[in-house]
Amino acid sequence: MSDDEAVLVIVDAANVVGSVPDGWWRDRRGAAVRLRDSLVPYAAAGLPGLPGPVEIVLVVEGAARGVDSVAGVRVASAPGSGDDLIAELAAAAGPDRECLVVTADRGLRQRVEAYGARCVGPRTVRPLPPAPERER
Repeated sequence: MSDDEAVLVIVDAANVVGSVPDGWWRDRRGAAVRLRDSLVPYAAAGLPGLPGPVEIVLVVEGAARGVDSVAGVRVASAPGSGDDLIAELAAAAGPDRECLVVTADRGLRQRVEAYGARCVGPRTVRPLPPAPERER
């Protein structure tokens, strides 16, 4: 299956990284690299309810710009707003290619759904850390 036939999965790095308060704000670039690396297995295996292979594009912005692509995950550095680039990518997918956007941003969801993209939340690619154990 070529990349043009695979489902396009666009990941909003800032939104997914920001969904877990793990200190990401101290090293935004490092957090984007860790997210990128955690996405690699999904390229071949797919996502829950979406069999692989899929084409994954991780959109980064701000301090995370310049993160390199790796096999399975193409990194796209937004020259300005990451949301704007995500919307452009969803629009470019066109009506004939399935597109899935990973974000919890309501405004962005509305924008990309207008182009026919489906949306899922950050938990799809980033499970929440375990809840702290309660003291007895």
